[in-house]
Parts: sequence; structure tokens; C-alpha cells
Amino acid sequence: MSDPSPSSLPPLEAHLGFWLRRVSNPVSAAFARALQERQTTVAEWVALRYLAAQQESTPGALADALGMTRGATSKVLDRLERKAWATRRPHPEDGRVQLLSLTPEGARVLPELARIANRNDRRFFGNLTTEEQATLRQLLEKVAREHGLTDVPID
Repeated sequence: MSDPSPSSLPPLEAHLGFWLRRVSNPVSAAFARALQERQTTVAEWVALRYLAAQQESTPGALADALGMTRGATSKVLDRLERKAWATRRPHPEDGRVQLLSLTPEGARVLPELARIANRNDRRFFGNLTTEEQATLRQLLEKVAREHGLTDVPID
């Protein structure tokens, strides 16, 4: 069986993946650039959001939640500690385990970073109605669930 001729192939624009990448790449890149102006990475932002929601965590739980290796998570935590946005301390009952938490400075900077995320969303999705945004979110969540896509995008 021979390959289809180029003239019989559907155009790139016929593929949903094409449109997803066309939108996703600029949205993600713009957000990363905006965070970079604040000397922050997407991975740091996601880690801060996770720590804020969990109150306290372990490096392993954070790595699992973010879909990162333990080594990559450790590097993110090192940066957050240098910025005084997160802290690690030994678990009171098991000194081999570290507990992670957001510092007051981390909690203070989080709303500023959330505003950056909100501005980015408004820039790219503000032309959609609230209902259209909800539908888009639901459809993307459905695709993610169907394929077990659970890793948090950090790059």
C-alpha cells in the first residue's frame, strides 16, 4: 500500500492538535516571559500554588503532584528557599522526612503572581464569553481525563 499523495492529505488546519499547539505555545510562552520579569519560573509558580493549597507537604508529594523528578523538584525548592518564599524543615517525628511550607513572604508574593496569570488569561481568552471559556475548560479537562493527562504543565 502506498502513502497518500500530498494533495489527498487534509490541511494542517483540519487537525485539532494544530489549533491546540497554535494557541498553547504562545499562551505558555507569554506567561513564562511575564513571570520571568518577576524573576520567577512557571515551575516555581506552580510549586507555590501547590504549597499554598496544601499548607504543608513533602518534597516527594510535591514532585508527584507536579510530575517532576525528585532532583528537579529539589532545584525548584532551592530557588524558592533562596527567595524566602518556601521553607523546608525536618518532620518532628521522622527527621529523614522534610516538611515544606509557604513562608509569609511566599504568601505575600502569591497574589501578585496570580495577577500575572490572570492578565495572561485575559489577554488570550478575554475575547471569549464566560460560557465559552467554561466550555473550553470542560472540553480540555475531558480530553485530559480520558487520556490520564495529570502532569502539571511547568515548561
